[in-house]
Amino acid sequence: MNFFVALLLLLLPISFLLLKRSRTSGRLPPGSLGIPLVGQSLGLLWAMRANTAERWLEGRVKKYGPISKLSLFGKPTVFMYGQAANKLIFGGDGSSISNQQTQSLRMILGDRCLLELSGEDHKRVRGALVSFLKPESLKMYVSKMEEEVRSHLEMHWEGNQQVTVLPLMKKLTFNIICSLLFGIDRGERRDQYVHHFQEMIEGMWSIPVNLPFTLFNNSLKASAKVQRMLKELLHEKRLQLQKGAPSHQDLISCLLSIRGEGNEDSLSEDEIIHNVMLIMAAGYDTSSVLITFLVRLLANNPTVYEAVLKEQDEIAKSKSSGQFLTWEDLSKMKYTWKVAQETLRFYPPIFGGFRKTIKDIEFGGYIIPKGWQIFWVAAMTHMDSNIFHEPEKFDPARFENQAAIPPYCYVPFGGGYRICPGYEFAKIETLITMHHLVTQFHWKLCCTDHFRRDPMPVPTEGLPIQLSPRNHPFQD
Repeated sequence: MNFFVALLLLLLPISFLLLKRSRTSGRLPPGSLGIPLVGQSLGLLWAMRANTAERWLEGRVKKYGPISKLSLFGKPTVFMYGQAANKLIFGGDGSSISNQQTQSLRMILGDRCLLELSGEDHKRVRGALVSFLKPESLKMYVSKMEEEVRSHLEMHWEGNQQVTVLPLMKKLTFNIICSLLFGIDRGERRDQYVHHFQEMIEGMWSIPVNLPFTLFNNSLKASAKVQRMLKELLHEKRLQLQKGAPSHQDLISCLLSIRGEGNEDSLSEDEIIHNVMLIMAAGYDTSSVLITFLVRLLANNPTVYEAVLKEQDEIAKSKSSGQFLTWEDLSKMKYTWKVAQETLRFYPPIFGGFRKTIKDIEFGGYIIPKGWQIFWVAAMTHMDSNIFHEPEKFDPARFENQAAIPPYCYVPFGGGYRICPGYEFAKIETLITMHHLVTQFHWKLCCTDHFRRDPMPVPTEGLPIQLSPRNHPFQD
């Protein structure tokens, strides 16, 4: 009898768990997880490269509704979009959902970067990054950033009749990163960083199969090389700080200098390296893509181009020859930034992102189990006619009154307490670059108007343009 009682006591909780799991499974979002490990990853990646990702996801919405399950990059995943989904992703306190990227991205960038942290760790690391990237700190770096822009245009644009915009913008943004964030001068060392870094980012959105000659394997090897180089750089910066170098001469020096009571606010070496790599990746792609699509837009929209040119010419006329831009000059570029915001609405550099459930959560009438990924997509909310009037129309005026845009509906830089800490940095380098481009050059497109996602939006052939100085007409 005692045996049967003990057996009953053992089976009751097991039966309860099985019953609970059965009920939870019955309330999972509709959809299929597909083939193990691969799932729908290849379908999404192919759609992104063919620039049909929104259509691919719209097909899922028509079939399953605004929330559905699938498998991406080796993990069971729930896809969702819209204001309520964005609020769930960006507006929580971190108790139900944690920030987590794909396995491939996590292994390449490291597990101590901001995209992977939650709670107090996220707050501490984010606070350290913001101490350098906040507007009050960035004001002193406007002229240094402009030096990089002027040098770049002189070296790669002036005197050329044709240039290809995207690779040049990537070169510019990486040089700005090296200068302001790392304190690395032009030369062989920068070139080595660029080479290994480009190899590293190519596999961040790949299937995490670590076999020889795969894209993922090559990216892991490049990541290891970048991390070794950054460790050497950290050692050099420590020595410079010990000799009295200013703590805010660059981001790495700033992070090394942070000390709290009992060193509670200091960052580990891994945290510095992983977050420097994250900022490298974010700053390299997002700003270069934004500037490239602004060049593309201004070539196709004469009315917007003339308005931007008028604003920038007025600022240029207020400066004496060779005089640098100031923080006050940037604050006058209001229309130019509205054009940039509308460009980000149309072509958000970050197509989407991932989160991880810390516990079972209920959303939209379904249960998302603990440990599953959530895949959110910015572009579909940006093009929702229930949020933005005539979303297919390019209209910078919609940002005249930003308070009129409902919360969690415009998310090119994320939202809530997880909004990108590099937002102001990207804004400054975009405005400085566009000021010099429109005041120094005319341009025409030399390619079709198509683009693909890889996973960032990439214009056809990198956007080659015919170039002419402002004071000379085009030579046909």
